[in-house]
Amino acid sequence: MSENGYARNILGQRLELCCTAPMTGFYRNGYCLTGPRDRGTHVVCAIMTEAFLSYTRSRGNDLSTPMPAYDFPGLKPGDKWCLCVSRWKEAHQAGAAPPIIAESTHINALEVVDKETLLQYLA
Repeated sequence: MSENGYARNILGQRLELCCTAPMTGFYRNGYCLTGPRDRGTHVVCAIMTEAFLSYTRSRGNDLSTPMPAYDFPGLKPGDKWCLCVSRWKEAHQAGAAPPIIAESTHINALEVVDKETLLQYLA
């Protein structure tokens, strides 16, 4: 949180909504917010691509397959989703990172990935 009581994005502004259809975020409120229980640090608002979905599936995190027990519809290219910043960075290094929405990417992403790199992936 900032001194004004709201979360900030990587541009230093108020964090904007990432997506509500499907409902995303660690807290499933549409925002890429994080907290002490969010071990994955789900702070990067990204637009899914086939390349990224294939990559993350190959790394053991299948985001494409629906999981009704967890109320998870499965993602498809074009869907927005709050990604773990470490997975996004790993995908970047492998050439498979999806585009991001800076206004909806939490400032904590900058603890793992530099701003210049993130801004190269603006949607």
